[in-house]
Amino acid sequence: MNPIRELDDEGVLLLTLNRPKRKNAFDEDQWDALTDALNEAREDPRVAVVVLTGAGGNFSSGVDLASFGGAERPPREDGHASGFFALVSALFAFDKPILAAVRGAAVGGGCTIAVACDIVYVGESARMRLPFANLGLVPEIASSYTLQANIGRQRAAELMFTAEWIDAERAVEIGLAARAYADDEVLDATLAKAREIGQWPVSALRGIKQTLQVAHQAGIEAARKIEDQRMMELAGSPENIEAIRAFMEKRAPDFKQFRK
Repeated sequence: MNPIRELDDEGVLLLTLNRPKRKNAFDEDQWDALTDALNEAREDPRVAVVVLTGAGGNFSSGVDLASFGGAERPPREDGHASGFFALVSALFAFDKPILAAVRGAAVGGGCTIAVACDIVYVGESARMRLPFANLGLVPEIASSYTLQANIGRQRAAELMFTAEWIDAERAVEIGLAARAYADDEVLDATLAKAREIGQWPVSALRGIKQTLQVAHQAGIEAARKIEDQRMMELAGSPENIEAIRAFMEKRAPDFKQFRK
């Protein structure tokens, strides 16, 4: 389903991921739809700020494993091989502020998309995780760079290597989120902050974002390149297959079998 789009009179566009029965997990349709929504918002002069959130009490549980194995899709008209790669480009090309209002699950791509936003606010139920090591994979969406740029290398390494859960309090403590609110307040608080930002000239907001980003562009591009390379090498590996089987069978994966 396409994200719900709501543009108010203050220039704030609310994009709500809308697959609540799947905890807003991403299938190809949702990757494509969010990409298109961001690209259109970038060109829309009425939009000053975007707020990204999820329906049904969750931000996003990441990639929908149930979407694997479907018919192969042709490349997008913009030349990207898939909606995922198109979204990564759209996120980092978006030149206006993006704020994330996170409740519930923000896992995998749900977490790395939030990390790519300019400001993150969390509700008390927020549970964030970077589950790449336990899937036998590497990070995505340039999070191997953006996470350490936000919270420091050592903390980023701890979260990536352990794949541990991060609650709202810890997210604020380490700088993964700016502030925490009660669940029933976080979206309103995020929208209020977006309207505070959106009162200023869009040209100034674009200029500020450009100045904030320029020091990180080379790092983001390098991270995207190595992430894509290593992901292609590791996806479908015996360890990755074991991780997915264990998840589907609701058991702990056995990675020690591959160390013999």
